[in-house]
Amino acid sequence: MKIRFYLLLFIFISIEISADEELKKRFQESLSRLSSDFEITDVKATPIKGVYQVTIGPDIVYMTKDGNYVLKGEILDISNRRNITEDVRAENRVHLLNTISEKEYIEFSPSLTKNYIYVFTDTDCGYCRKLHRDVPELNSMGIAVRYLAYPRTGVDSKIGDEMRDVWCASDRRKALTAAKNREQFQSKPCDAPIARHYALGKELGVSGTPAIFLENGIKLPGYIPPDEIYRQIHN
Repeated sequence: MKIRFYLLLFIFISIEISADEELKKRFQESLSRLSSDFEITDVKATPIKGVYQVTIGPDIVYMTKDGNYVLKGEILDISNRRNITEDVRAENRVHLLNTISEKEYIEFSPSLTKNYIYVFTDTDCGYCRKLHRDVPELNSMGIAVRYLAYPRTGVDSKIGDEMRDVWCASDRRKALTAAKNREQFQSKPCDAPIARHYALGKELGVSGTPAIFLENGIKLPGYIPPDEIYRQIHN
């Protein structure tokens, strides 16, 4: 009896996967008529019958089952007061941010961490310096700050080189603070993850710094003061 059940379950899953792949292929062929740059990474059903969520890198669009129509925008669940599209984006961001190991980011943390934020930062950014001055207050609220490198002028630039030096310093926290204060610090060559962070930022849709992401994947709009960050975390 159990063998029959598992066999039927396997057949059902196989049919479902095959159907999903067929949809993905159909949508890919339709989108290729617009541009060969579109590459679908995921296809899922939505609460709207006949409309599918299609993930293309960091972007989300919606397509009808026949592949003839593409919808750009957001799906709002009015009864549950949810932005379904933003929820999906947040899930994708969490997945991407979780690919960064502890050794790669520079963390300023309190003795007891209750929450954390990821911040894509630049050493030559006024609002990044302002946010960095807020770090002690954020720590007092139990919020750890995990810095990732995002030189706005590019990886192979003067600022990119400076951020590489920061990540290669023996005390990266002191080096980052010194760099933001336009002070000298000691460093030596190493294999710093600047290019990886920059590429991740692009994938997450970062266009300026500081770019703040909560641990649930919600993206905050540039610099905001500590009390507002706290409110957003506990919203």
